[in-house]
Amino acid sequence: MRSICPLLAATGLVAALALTATACGPSEDGAADKPAAAESAGGGISADLAETLKKHGVDPDRWKNGEWKNWDKDKWLREAKDFVNPVIDGLWKPERMKSAKDPAKTMSAGDLSGDRGVTDPEPSPVRAEPEDLPYHEHAAPVGKVFFDSPEGSMVCSGTVVKDPKNPGRSNLVWTAGHCVHAGAKGGWYRNIVFVPAYNDKGKSAAALENARPEEIAPYGAFWADWATTSGEWIADGGPTGGEGAPYDYSVLHVKPESGTKSLEETVGNALPVDFDAPEISQISAMGAWGYPAAAPYDGLIMHKCIDRPGRLSISPSTPTMYRIGCTMTGGSSGGGWFSEGSDGKLALVSNTSIGPVTAGWLAGPHLGEGARKIFTMMSDKFAGR
Repeated sequence: MRSICPLLAATGLVAALALTATACGPSEDGAADKPAAAESAGGGISADLAETLKKHGVDPDRWKNGEWKNWDKDKWLREAKDFVNPVIDGLWKPERMKSAKDPAKTMSAGDLSGDRGVTDPEPSPVRAEPEDLPYHEHAAPVGKVFFDSPEGSMVCSGTVVKDPKNPGRSNLVWTAGHCVHAGAKGGWYRNIVFVPAYNDKGKSAAALENARPEEIAPYGAFWADWATTSGEWIADGGPTGGEGAPYDYSVLHVKPESGTKSLEETVGNALPVDFDAPEISQISAMGAWGYPAAAPYDGLIMHKCIDRPGRLSISPSTPTMYRIGCTMTGGSSGGGWFSEGSDGKLALVSNTSIGPVTAGWLAGPHLGEGARKIFTMMSDKFAGR
């Protein structure tokens, strides 16, 4: 068994924010432990999940064999209680991962007409910098979230976070609400998986042509067996974020496509989530990590931006968001924002939600009581698992 790496640590936070870890990486013989015993109902669909599908008029075998591609509005599950995500072994092959598109949430100046008068001046663009290689030594908890939507295969970013009810054995991933649910006019996306430290050695598209699967997904793929997002995102989220943007966050509970080891044990790292971050004026530096996929990026390389945050108001009736200068584009959505938490330690305090067409800044939600509630519910739901 691999040793557990120390937690990520902040160094020189006032001047720069860095995610660091000792060298602990994927095992020599591949990404996962030996496969777990097959679940009943076949193809990774458990008896409970099969029953849930049937309650929604979905045949489990047909779903596994392609029924999930049916996005008819009457069959697109929408409510919080309706999430289903059966494991389809081998669906997310390396080539399919590379071809996934970004679900860009871009805004125009007109989208900010609801400003409450508390929006700070637009920040100067901060050039996104590639993360140091290999990723498992510098930002192991950061990875990519893949999912299927009516528009095809999509990609976001996500972060392994600590689970209070499962210390040292977390299976929780933090990402954006729009990476799991379409918002006001749609439902839950499908085939949601998390791939930590994707493309660990930062290889180019050409270099990945003949790459081994473990070079692309060094720790393997972890399927979401439950997801939760805010009621506000489900009710009000839209193509450019809309009034759901300040609530655009999600927590996934995942399980390995093969093997039995928890996500945190596999990766060796996880970050705490801070729901009591200091006021924006008291935060001197905040860093955003992710895999930008829209031009000029190609989604293969992990990037980061570090800036002093400001405020962005979308609507008089919604909370103020964080905003930093950053040139990352779509695909970085859902990626974690890190800063010193209320206890002075590095923590996840937000996630990438929206940005302008010009890609000069990013905005993320303030994680308050609503976010704490869905996080606690998820931790309690899977206590001991």
